[in-house]
Amino acid sequence: MEISIIKIGNSKGLRLSKTILEKYNIRDKVELIFEKGQIILKPIDSPRKNWDKEFKKMSKNGDDKLLMNDVFDDENLEEWI
Repeated sequence: MEISIIKIGNSKGLRLSKTILEKYNIRDKVELIFEKGQIILKPIDSPRKNWDKEFKKMSKNGDDKLLMNDVFDDENLEEWI
């Protein structure tokens, strides 16, 4: 299927028909997958689907640690009081 790229403000985009949106259950967001010179649009059922399970796995594996301190040594916290 061939579709045209359309101007949307300063950007460009794709216009998908209602039929395609319904057939592939595309709602508000899609995942873009760049693979072997192709762009694949994949419907997102729920943006945070299964996050609870993944967070539990991370915790079990010790992968849920901060990558950097949330307060820096030279930070002046009195400014916020």
